[in-house]
Amino acid sequence: MSSAAVPGSPSAPRRGKGSAKKENPSEPRTLGSWVKEILSIVVVALVLSFLFKTFIMRAFYIPSGSMESTLEVGDRIFVNKMMDPTKDLKRGDIVVFHDDAGWQPRTANPNPVRQALEFVGVFPGDSQNFLVKRVIGLPGDHVKTTSDGRISVNGKVIDEPYLYTGDRGSDIPFDVMVPADSLWVMGDHRSNSADSRYHTNLETKGFIPTSSVEGTGWFTALPLNRIKGLGGGESAFDGVPAPSSSSSAGQ
Repeated sequence: MSSAAVPGSPSAPRRGKGSAKKENPSEPRTLGSWVKEILSIVVVALVLSFLFKTFIMRAFYIPSGSMESTLEVGDRIFVNKMMDPTKDLKRGDIVVFHDDAGWQPRTANPNPVRQALEFVGVFPGDSQNFLVKRVIGLPGDHVKTTSDGRISVNGKVIDEPYLYTGDRGSDIPFDVMVPADSLWVMGDHRSNSADSRYHTNLETKGFIPTSSVEGTGWFTALPLNRIKGLGGGESAFDGVPAPSSSSSAGQ
């Protein structure tokens, strides 16, 4: 017959001086503990938001009409960052890219609070450092205008269903060969888009480096009545042949 330990007997366990005090769930929590827990939650949320916008997708605000009617002023879009701009880009993709070539002026005194929120992904990025256009030419492509204002890629004239109503492919004639690791990009509202055509005087000749691409347009999230996917533009380039090493801009 076994015997139970009796308090005070040699076999009874004793509480040492360094043993933990059992927390009483009925004790009220202090203000400090609440603040510490809230701060911990905020920090974790910010870290997750930063990782999400860095590796998965990121939100952007559309401030101009250069991509109408595909994208309207005030739209919030998400871009897919889970892609390799050196391998995965297609003609017709909508891309958001960092303005490394200096296509637009910088604001003298950007709001530091907004910058911080954009950095961690809480606030959608604006047009201060990023632009959104459509890929028309990939590395090696020969892109030019035809006599009737349409676009030809590697010798094939394309039909562009995403163009703003009433616009032609381009009223500005051009004839270019896209260099390696570069893109030729244009807005859908061709008569209201300061795209590659307007920056041929710069050192980059109007091309943007593929390394500047932040991501491809995934979907419009806001306003709610404009929720839609942003894919499908590549169908306009069906049948375009691969670039030929013998092509020249003078052809």
